[in-house]
Amino acid sequence: MDITAPPSGRTRLLAFDGGGIRGLFSLEIAKRLETLLREKHGRPDMVLADHFHYIGGTSTGAIIATFLSWGVPVEEVIRLYRENSKVMFTRAGWGAFFKNRFAGKPISDFLRNFFVESDGSPATLGTDRLRTLLLVVTRNASTGSPWPMSNNPHALYNDRSKPGCNLDLPLWQIVRASTAAPTFFPPEVIEIADQQSGEAKKHIFAFEDGGVTPFNNPAHLLYTMATLPEYRLGWPDGADRMSLVSVGTGRVKTGRGQHLVQNLLGHAKSLPTALIGSAQWLQDLICRQQGECRHGEPLDGEIGDLIRPNPRAAFRYARYDRSIGEAEMQAALKVSKRGFSLDNIELMGFLSDMGTEYAEQHVKLEHFDDV
Repeated sequence: MDITAPPSGRTRLLAFDGGGIRGLFSLEIAKRLETLLREKHGRPDMVLADHFHYIGGTSTGAIIATFLSWGVPVEEVIRLYRENSKVMFTRAGWGAFFKNRFAGKPISDFLRNFFVESDGSPATLGTDRLRTLLLVVTRNASTGSPWPMSNNPHALYNDRSKPGCNLDLPLWQIVRASTAAPTFFPPEVIEIADQQSGEAKKHIFAFEDGGVTPFNNPAHLLYTMATLPEYRLGWPDGADRMSLVSVGTGRVKTGRGQHLVQNLLGHAKSLPTALIGSAQWLQDLICRQQGECRHGEPLDGEIGDLIRPNPRAAFRYARYDRSIGEAEMQAALKVSKRGFSLDNIELMGFLSDMGTEYAEQHVKLEHFDDV
């Protein structure tokens, strides 16, 4: 099956935000999507790769997207998250204390051991075991630019006739690169050949978390890579031809409340999350403006949720995410003093329960599918 051929009916895109361990909230939404699709089609073994054509993600969303594109049932992905989180968040030794909190090897080993071919060899980005098109958002820290990587064989840097084809890069390493959050994990160092020079010239780049780009919410980027001619896929859009489902990890307030003045250390700690949150908001706004929004919380008090017919819509759009209010913050603190921090594995059960409750109340097939 040619996964790059334009789908005969509705083209379905599925995107996952970054957010560390809060990916468990996202997974409960994905589980609800899978359950509803299984009920509709009468297929108890159906997985999301059977329904969606292009799945993308950033950071923890990249891990989720890759598992789902691999054909893993959501329940199994949840099990893998819960059983391996303690290993993945292994504290770095004292030698790396001032560079990153966690060691890179445990999460690398986890990904390397899972994403293998049937003969045990490392699967590459171009593996046939991926059942959908896949987008993994990374940042090239060496060049300072976003590097979205896809298994689309028609893409410029996926030309197998030239040296250094990205499709030959180990899949685990690309996913690991997307999760290398600065201060949390060390960067992933990848050697890549320069295809444009026509020579086998090698470059060594340091890659880090795709969340340190405007695309911690990768939904509109996923749409762009599916439709923009320069990405060499060119799928047709339109609300009658394309759906885009965007899944968040829960929005934690980044404002400082009554603290009207902040010191330098406070700014240094709060600015990164504030910028990431603002970029996520903007990506959601663009999707709602260009699509026909079927579901999503209000963006702000002025424009609301933009849920309305749009005769010029490029796609049918649903955004599944929720703001985490003061009540949830206090409830989380009763479970763990570290609250909703990205690495707080003590909160796994709380996040799953919150995601289950949200998904049962909000996720509906008519938001993104033909029913």
